[in-house]
Amino acid sequence: MIDFDTALALVLNEARPLSPETVAMDAAGDRVLAADLKARGDAPRTAVSAMDGYAVRDADLMALPARLPVAEVAFAGRADVPVLPPGACARVFTGGPVPHGADRIVVQENVSRDGDVALFETPPGPGRHIRAAGSDFRAGDTLLPAKTALGFRAMVAAAAADVATLSVVRRPRVIILGTGDELAEPGQALEAPGSIPESVSFGVAALARQCGAEVLARRRLTDTPELLEAAARLALDEADLVVVTGGASVGEKDYARSMFAPCGLELIFSKVAIKPGKPVWFGRAGGALVLGLPGNPTSAMVTARLFLAPLVAGLAGRDPAALLNWRNMTLTAPLKPCGDRETFERGRLIKGGVAGLDVQDSATQKALAIADVLIRRRPDAPGLGAGDTAVVLDF
Repeated sequence: MIDFDTALALVLNEARPLSPETVAMDAAGDRVLAADLKARGDAPRTAVSAMDGYAVRDADLMALPARLPVAEVAFAGRADVPVLPPGACARVFTGGPVPHGADRIVVQENVSRDGDVALFETPPGPGRHIRAAGSDFRAGDTLLPAKTALGFRAMVAAAAADVATLSVVRRPRVIILGTGDELAEPGQALEAPGSIPESVSFGVAALARQCGAEVLARRRLTDTPELLEAAARLALDEADLVVVTGGASVGEKDYARSMFAPCGLELIFSKVAIKPGKPVWFGRAGGALVLGLPGNPTSAMVTARLFLAPLVAGLAGRDPAALLNWRNMTLTAPLKPCGDRETFERGRLIKGGVAGLDVQDSATQKALAIADVLIRRRPDAPGLGAGDTAVVLDF
């Protein structure tokens, strides 16, 4: 049995980005760039107006008031760039090309019209309201470096590069295998005596997707060795990461590890000195990674948050460290002394501080839903009082 920090380091060692793939722009949101993204052209390609108004030459506004005929109209999207004759102006709209010869745009609020003549009565001020060609970026500029997560702001820059496809890190394909004779699909448990709703795989799937995975399937399996081994082989053929829940202890029907043995399971670690979640294990088989989570809901989700979340993030090209942002917070209620295993108590944010939940049972599900953070307690740590500092991680 190894300690938490050692186990986490072993997980992070495997959390390396998968191979790149090319996807359409529409499919790139929330993915991670696998290569620098360079602009195909200048932006803007020609000088454009930053306001609705009138393009003029400064020389034509030396004496005010000035009456200038409107010689051209330029809307956004006009392909050619007009030429502004001396002694005239051009009606220009935001994004429209600035005519050759124009020095500035006078905003429309400062101009009046008399038919086809524009009247300029007041000085235009210092602003020229022109976006110069290439003022945003030039062709060949790197708009987004490799490893950029394509959130909503980055997607704007990506599309502005004028490319139809992007090279992104492939999303890890994840299959979740929930084991246990007692498990039933939600909505069917009450009709099956001795059954309970299978709940863990839904939380695991949601967390994996949140961290960048493509969840291919959730499969509920009975504790039948032949069935489990067949399911393991199939999952390993399809997935980059197989998550198996339950069957991780030492009972007569705990087959979670043995079901992968025919596929050459190589354990990276088999047990971690933490509470809850001691039975968590990690390994490789059939070219895929395998993470075994305990069957109790809280134990499963605590270990999933600690190990699965950074693992999936790293495989997806994200920074695993962003999901391991431990921070200090003030306790609003006391905590009891810790036992001989490192413990991750479930806590709730309260009035600028944090308090441990009253219920810390590893099988609880109702209390799990209201936990905001994990409170990290070192082995044999003394009790803490309200006002003391605790180390927490968003949960």
